[in-house]
This record gives sequence, structure tokens and C-alpha cells, in this order.
Amino acid sequence: MEDKGEVKCIKFSLGNKILAVQRTQKSVVLPEKRTLKLVKSQNINVNWYMYCPESLVILLSTTVLGNVLQPFYFKGGTMSKLSKFEIELPAAPKASKLTLSERDIAMATIYGQLYVLYLRHHSRTSNSTGAEVVLYHLPREGSCKKLHILKLYRTGKFALNVVDNLVVVHHQDTETSLIFDIKLKGEFDGTVTLHQLVLPARSIQPYQIPVAGPAAVTSQFPVPCKLYSSSWIVFQPDIIISAIEGYLWNLQVKLEPIVNLLPDKGKLMDFLLQRKDCKMVILSVCSQMLSEPERGSLGVVATVFDKLNNEYKKYLEAEQSYNMALEIGQSRSNPPPKRPVRTQAVIDQSDIYTHVLSVFTEKKEAPHKFTIAVLMEYIRSLNQFQITVQHYLYELVIKTLVQHNLFYMLHQFLQYHVLSDSKPLACLLLSLESIYPPAHQLSLDMLKRLSTANDEIVEVLLSKHQVLAALRFIRGIGGHDSISARKFLDAAKQTEDEMLFYTIFRFFEQRNQRLRGNPSFNPGEHCEEHVMYFKQVFGDQALMKPATS
Repeated sequence: MEDKGEVKCIKFSLGNKILAVQRTQKSVVLPEKRTLKLVKSQNINVNWYMYCPESLVILLSTTVLGNVLQPFYFKGGTMSKLSKFEIELPAAPKASKLTLSERDIAMATIYGQLYVLYLRHHSRTSNSTGAEVVLYHLPREGSCKKLHILKLYRTGKFALNVVDNLVVVHHQDTETSLIFDIKLKGEFDGTVTLHQLVLPARSIQPYQIPVAGPAAVTSQFPVPCKLYSSSWIVFQPDIIISAIEGYLWNLQVKLEPIVNLLPDKGKLMDFLLQRKDCKMVILSVCSQMLSEPERGSLGVVATVFDKLNNEYKKYLEAEQSYNMALEIGQSRSNPPPKRPVRTQAVIDQSDIYTHVLSVFTEKKEAPHKFTIAVLMEYIRSLNQFQITVQHYLYELVIKTLVQHNLFYMLHQFLQYHVLSDSKPLACLLLSLESIYPPAHQLSLDMLKRLSTANDEIVEVLLSKHQVLAALRFIRGIGGHDSISARKFLDAAKQTEDEMLFYTIFRFFEQRNQRLRGNPSFNPGEHCEEHVMYFKQVFGDQALMKPATS
């Protein structure tokens, strides 16, 4: 290799197949041609640099103090110069020397945006209450702006990681880590948003280093790793290296323990909804807030449901916009739109029904008034966000009311359309006639409002083995003289209820007698097997005899 000046950097490619040597110019490696192509030349005095492979941005420290940063963006073999910006130092330095250290700067993508994080140490000459982390938003276009400040209220040595869109600040003196979430509401002073700790400071979970060596030696207890060691080296976004022990870790945030660290359920939901693997933890929190000893007030329950349905609605709207754009794009030969990603924060009605509400009602631990209030609160929240309520939620309400004999409340809910009309709901009401007679008329009124085909209602009831309810319904609308006897006898036999079969069989015998003057079935009705079954169970003498005039 020819000597062309000072070497700034030597790096291998990810597959360790290409070695790139960087001096003072920006070059692009072309792996397929096994060559290096000079794409652009920049003449800048650089103190130090930092590269973010995720965003393809390199940051150069310039000027004597080092606090003027010049970013470059690489894409498709080209290099773009972004707007340079200045990091505000805590106090004017007494001497003209490098003041901004590479150790105090990090680059990371947080909530899809690139930020430059500056660890501003405590200044004895200022009135600061400790160190703080200043976040500068670095867009592809436009100027870099200071948007967030994370208040640490500590002094000493710090290191930064970004995990699951959370800024984690490690403090060596107290051997704890501080967690911040810039998506949560902070205190806006007109220019920047000040953020406090999301959770109480916590230490990283201890790690035991296994003892290597012969079998006799490995039987010894593992050695605890020294946490927050001065030999730790931190890389973005989530890497910690212990130089002494020779270990590399990926930092992770466990969500389950956080549930007990954030007693405010509203803030807890705000926090959890932004996390990658949040669904099952959120559903667990919902179950806990409905059960003793952590049962929350109805106001807390309403707040949680509203926060969940807000995310649910945003996804439904995005999906609707996508489908509309897809239809328009197909008609105009446009490129297909990008489908919205369904994150774990989208918790729909089936999730809440399956994991929370159905389990909650089955346990029967809470007072029935609270149980019904919780169910209605979830329905209220869905309606507030204009989300169509699924019929199985209404069915759960009705079944709960029936279990507690609250028929007057059921009547009111239906009368004032608190429970929306649907065919499954009408069928459920028909099946309740034996224990609540007005349910029959309520279901008929609902079916009339729905203008539903009567044959369809009968099929639904028969499929649910509600044979008597189906027969009462068809009699209620005056269609019992034309219905198929075999269909009803088939359904009655499938229930394996002999007395039900007897009742249905006798009804059709009486119909035959009234319409034709003979209780027997015509060959065209294909009921021979049912007549034989009736004889086997009840005997020939149980058959209805023709009426004599």
C-alpha cells in the first residue's frame, strides 16, 4: 500500500471480506468489483468522528473547541453534506483547546428519528443541579435543533445506551441506570422539553461469569461480574463491553418488573404502549387492575381502555387509508402503498375479550355491579373512538346480566339501544325466552329493525341447538305451516334430548292433523327415519291417532 498520508481509520466489512483504509477523503467500497471509488473530496480539519451505520450518517468534530459538528449522509454511492450545527457548552472554556470529547457524544435513532445525544456535565460555575443529556434532532433536510433535555440530577461518570426507544444513562458512582422516554409528556419551556426519570434508578441485573477450566475447577461457583466498571466500553445502540472480563452484552429492558415500579396506570400504559414487546404485559396489567388486591377504580379502568382504543383506532384508520389507496392505485396503475405495520400496541376487541373480560366475568370475584360497569365502560370507550363493537362483547354483557337475574337492566339496555342490534344478539335473546319471556318480543323487535331474512334466523337458532326458540320464532311471524318438518326433527335429534324430540315430533303431528286431517307424515317430507326413532323410544302407541269427526 502506497504511503499517502496519515491513516484516520481502518475497518473491515461486516463479512470480514473487505478492509477499508480511510485517510482524509470520503470513498465508497464497491464489493462486487473489489475496488474503491473516490466519490467526493472534503477538506476539513477533524478532531474526531462518529459513524451511525443504522442511519448512514457520519459526524465530524471541527473547530478548536470541537463543538461544531458537521454531518454527512451516505446513500447509493453518493455523499450529501448536511447542515452543520454547534453544541452549546456548559461554560465558556478558559483556554482555546478541544473541549467537546467524543465520549460525551452519541448518535442513535429514537422513534424513527436520528438524534445526537450530548452528555453535558455539571458545571461548578453555573447554577445547574447536575449533569444532563441534551438531544439534538438531526433531520435529512433542514437545520439541526435542540429538542429535549434529560435531567440527571447527578454528577460523575456516565455512559449512554438506547434500547427500545428508551435512553438509558448509566451512572458509575451509584452503579445504577436511569431510564428516559422522550415520547412521554415533559415540561416544555418554549424551546425544549425537559424530561424527568420515567422510573426510579435501577441497577443492571447481576451477571455471573462461569469459571472455565478442568472439570474439578468448573465445579466452583461462578464469579459475579463487576457492574458499572471503569473498564466498560459502550457502543450504540445497546452494546456494553467489559474489557477486563472480555465479555460483550446486549442491553435489554424487561417490562414485567416495571409494572410494579409505575403505580399510575395511565402513565404505565403510556410507557408500555411505546415498547416493542408490550402486548402480553399490557393484557396482564388489565387483568390485574380488575382483580384483588390491585383492583382499580372505574375511572382508572376507563383511562386504560381509552388509551388502548386510541392506539387501536389509529391502526384501523391507517388500514382503511391503505385499502383506499390500494383501490385508487390499482385503477390508476400507481405503485402499491406501504401497508401499515400492526405493532403489539394494537390491542383489539378479541384480545381484551379473550385475555381480560371473559376471564374476569368467569371468576366472579368482583361485585356484579362493578363487573357490568367494567363491560359497559369498554363498550363506551369503543363507541367514543367510533369503533364498531363486536357482537360477542354484547353477548358477554347479556350473559352476565342473566347470571345475576338483572333482567330489568337488560330490558333497559335494549330499550334504549345501549346494546346495538345484531343477528347473533337477537338469537341469544330468543334462547332466553324460557327464563325471561319478554326476551322473545325484544328479539322480534330487533330482527324487524334489522330487516333480517327469517330463514336465516331459523338456521342460526337451529345451528345453536335452540330448536324450541326457532319454532317459537317461526310461529311468532306466522310461518309455521310451511316450514320443513325434517329440518326441525333433524335438529331435535342432534340435541340427544328425547323429550325435546317428542315435543317437536308432536307439534308436526298436530300440524299435519290440522292441515290434512291426518297426523302422519307424507312420503315427500322424508321423515321415515324420525318416525322409526320415535317408535323405538316411545313405542307405537305414542303415535298420534287420526282425529275422528
